[in-house]
Amino acid sequence: MTTDQPGLRERKKAATRAALSWAALRLAVERGLENVRVEDIAAAAGVSPRTYNNYFSSKAEAIVSRHQERVRQAAEALRARPAAEPLWEALTHAVLEPFGPVVEQPDPQWTAAVRLLLREPVLQAELWRGGAEAEAGLAASVAARTGTDAARDLYPKLVAAAAMAAVKTANDQYLNADPPVPFQPLLTAALHLLAAGLPDPSAR
Repeated sequence: MTTDQPGLRERKKAATRAALSWAALRLAVERGLENVRVEDIAAAAGVSPRTYNNYFSSKAEAIVSRHQERVRQAAEALRARPAAEPLWEALTHAVLEPFGPVVEQPDPQWTAAVRLLLREPVLQAELWRGGAEAEAGLAASVAARTGTDAARDLYPKLVAAAAMAAVKTANDQYLNADPPVPFQPLLTAALHLLAAGLPDPSAR
């Protein structure tokens, strides 16, 4: 029983962090980043502002946290994939896993508002900072799987950077698609193109 308690606490902390991050994103999309207060985010997530401050130091960090967490989960999922599975097959499954099943067509008003929100310089800076940390974690998982060194070898860093580029490119396509399309098929297609070595479409 004692052994299970730390796991339960960690799950509760992760749930609170996710709720705060989602509340920050939703409110920023609805009102604009400058019109959202920490108190608003905390209230929407059902916690106190003090609890919010235990998790995040800024609104931008809270919003970007959802992206970082998905990449962290992908790094963990990659380590859990069967050892005999080819790298890119395992990586594709691992990167897709945190995004869940395919959802219905997105609301064009939502994607337009998110697109506008992501133009905020403070969010772009936080995405860069958080993305670099998340990418390093993914590179470590690639290195563990391939017997390479994440600090010294080019290969795991390049694979992780390519996977992160697939996520970013799929997200850009998702936010700008007209008519709107679900995100998961776009990410799947991007990862499959990388796995195939980015064949030249004009050569078909």
